Amino acid sequence: MSPISRRGFISASGSGLAAAGFASVGEVAAPSPARAEDRKPVYMTLGCQSGPTSDAHFAFLARYGIANVVAQPIQSDPSRLYATVDELVALRALGEKHGLSVDMTSAGFMSSGGHPSNIILGRDGRDREIEAFQTLLKNCAAAGIPALKYNLALMPILRSAVVQGRGDSLHHRWRVSDMKDSPLMTIWDGKSMMTDPEIHTAPYDQVAYFTKLAGHVTADELWERITYFLDRVVPLANQYKVRMALHPEDPGVPPGGYHGVPRVLGTVEGLKKFVGIQESPYHGMTFCQGTISEDLEDPGHQIYDVIRWFGERKKIFLVHFRNVRGGRDNVELEIFPDEGSVDMVKALRVYRDVGYGGMLVPDHVPFGPPGAEAENFAFCYGYIRGLLQSADYLET
Repeated sequence: MSPISRRGFISASGSGLAAAGFASVGEVAAPSPARAEDRKPVYMTLGCQSGPTSDAHFAFLARYGIANVVAQPIQSDPSRLYATVDELVALRALGEKHGLSVDMTSAGFMSSGGHPSNIILGRDGRDREIEAFQTLLKNCAAAGIPALKYNLALMPILRSAVVQGRGDSLHHRWRVSDMKDSPLMTIWDGKSMMTDPEIHTAPYDQVAYFTKLAGHVTADELWERITYFLDRVVPLANQYKVRMALHPEDPGVPPGGYHGVPRVLGTVEGLKKFVGIQESPYHGMTFCQGTISEDLEDPGHQIYDVIRWFGERKKIFLVHFRNVRGGRDNVELEIFPDEGSVDMVKALRVYRDVGYGGMLVPDHVPFGPPGAEAENFAFCYGYIRGLLQSADYLET
């Protein structure tokens, strides 16, 4: 047998490997997409809900290939509870200037990081706020913005500590056992009331402040307030075809409530009850995967069935695609999406399989070191973009 050259050996070996279905030497085998007849279409898009609403920030979003956003209009009168049609049209125009589609906006007075609304407090003034929400629904329809995000939390976002994350990043923890002899930490308008020097509320006064604000309230009373609101706004959402996307309470708390304050929208069963109060294709959720994972004992195994339940009923209008580490009452948050308890590839597959077609947005990204927020968001954009581009290769 005549000697064979190295080049000839590699060529012959490559031919044999290729015939056997393997990559040639020096090549990386390309993953095989699912067969066309088995492949489910991918309708999801990469989005973002971070502010501010400005040319510079919208250019930043466009830089990373984001085409769909949740954004707040700039109001001439910030004290007004709703944006005008002109203000919403101006928001859309600013988005279009940068190639962004404004697919959702928010009811600013019903946010997760601010003072609770009179609607959920059950106080005088709730009818005025409901009227403002109704006006915002009408104005969104007139301006061509198809969805509206809102919150019905009685207490703001709860956290117990700032902890060191990967590298020099920082994030929060929520551990109920930490709170026995510790101050309540809340996130108020995106800032930590415990650590931010711009906020002057004394940390040890916060439990008293929020529990006094809530008063002695039962779960039944909260459900009455929620139903009162939905009965007056969902019919209008149906009329104007604007989707209403509730954000769950963040985080869930023990069954007896936190300092006596229940969170009826901080459990999966509570959220199922919520979407069933009114039967409507325009009544659903901002499915904050992180918040709902916080409500589960074992999110790494349980979250996929929860996604499936709400997704099959077409109740998911927006996804906060974030991860957590841990489970109910003992969880680390604001971590990077690739380092948590939830298999994000598996989660994406479930969203695809139930036919979800909205945005996947990063949320609660690590907030350290100082000045790195934009970099941390950019990491999350790339991570989500990569998963979406690989979705055809995911098993059905």
